[in-house]
Amino acid sequence: MTSTVSVSCADRFLAWADRTPDRPAVVDGDTTITYAALAAAAQDVADRLAAEDIRPGTLVGMSVPRGWHMIAAMLGTWLHGCGYVPIDPSYPATRRDYISADATVSHLITAGLRIEATGHDGRRDDVPHDTAYVIYTSGTTGNPKGVVVRHRNLLALLDAAAEVMPCLPDDVSSVFHSANFDLSVWEMWRPLLSGGSCVVVPVAATHDANALADLFAAHGVTRATIVPSIFANFVTELAERPVAMPRLREVVFCGEPIGREAIGTWYDLDVAPNAQLVNMYGPTETTVYVSWKNLDRALVADRGEPGTPIGIPLPHLRVRVLDEHRRPAREGEVYIAGAGVSAGYLGKPELTADRFVVLDDGDVWYRSGDHAVLGTDGELRFLGRKDDQVKVRGFRIELGEVDAALRGLPEIASAGTVVQTTSAGESILVAGYVPAGPDDAAADDETVRARLREVLPQHMIPTRLVRVTTLPLSLSGKLNRRTLAQRLETMR
Repeated sequence: MTSTVSVSCADRFLAWADRTPDRPAVVDGDTTITYAALAAAAQDVADRLAAEDIRPGTLVGMSVPRGWHMIAAMLGTWLHGCGYVPIDPSYPATRRDYISADATVSHLITAGLRIEATGHDGRRDDVPHDTAYVIYTSGTTGNPKGVVVRHRNLLALLDAAAEVMPCLPDDVSSVFHSANFDLSVWEMWRPLLSGGSCVVVPVAATHDANALADLFAAHGVTRATIVPSIFANFVTELAERPVAMPRLREVVFCGEPIGREAIGTWYDLDVAPNAQLVNMYGPTETTVYVSWKNLDRALVADRGEPGTPIGIPLPHLRVRVLDEHRRPAREGEVYIAGAGVSAGYLGKPELTADRFVVLDDGDVWYRSGDHAVLGTDGELRFLGRKDDQVKVRGFRIELGEVDAALRGLPEIASAGTVVQTTSAGESILVAGYVPAGPDDAAADDETVRARLREVLPQHMIPTRLVRVTTLPLSLSGKLNRRTLAQRLETMR
């Protein structure tokens, strides 16, 4: 791989802007911004940051609606030698204020590329000089925590991905996700640092599968990133109204276990015959992605091993599966080392020391909290989160494993499991599930339980099964287990 230690992401973008100034860089609604125009807008942002006496090496808040202005603001921040901190303008004010204060950003870039002072000092000595961005993720304490990612981390990811799934100058990638979700990093910078183009998905189309398919077809999107629950809805709508997407080359799944039935339906529809489906896995702390697995029709019939296939590590990373004593194990916690491992948590040295540990080889490994198994094929299969672990009747249970078993049934499109307490004070498992077909074709609860008993021990069979029309999702498209629990509580 090419060494990227001394190169910034902005340098790589500017090299493409010099080489192909008139090539479209970003399509945002009716507006098309060329590489030259985007570079000029970014330089204007950098000049205005300098005029505000914002010192290079500090952090700048990014509260710009998703679109080409947001990308220009990020590039301008890099050109000035700063890192950006996404603060989604749709977040509640209390959360926006918390992130701004915790990161001590002295200025925010807002709608229209305005630069506004926050009142915070902005000076801190724990930000690496080559910080590209700080993304805040959910925290166990109730407040989010910032993950510090450096330019060399991001460039290492893109260079490694280029070896196994290259993004080309003629590629057009969709930008679907909020900047506060690190999938956006992949969606934006993978094409823009490779000479390609990106198309911003309007907010309305992120909730409208038909509009999304039409956008992919109209703009000739070649690469898309979609979380599996949204992909399942996408496929359902395509089955009702097929839309040909002949240019689509790649659909990346991430963030959730995949649904086999949706994949089978996708291949049956044949609306994008040239598209490779890829399942990718990775925490924010190791820069978006760690491993990858090409998915084909054979996966639909694969019931041989537990969990979701997440494949093998990208070339710039190493993965170990270790038990609670940090010994190699077939099933255990995922540890990750290599060029993608971030600088840790902003302003949280104790948490950083707890999660970023030095192992026997002297390298820093990120302790992910994710539970995985090494399959008989030598590839990783994701089982769930360690922090979704519960105890029911004395048994330790991973809720993600129950979810995966439910999703593996042909009658079920998607599912989520929670713990409820009965009037007698007993904890029980309750699962909400979306049927794969019409209600009259769905299996009854006893049939579902009988099928589950084929893959799960009795103590992992949900006591209650509740049929729902949809599962609640977070802004990033992941299952919102807390909201699901509240919803199922009202359906007793």
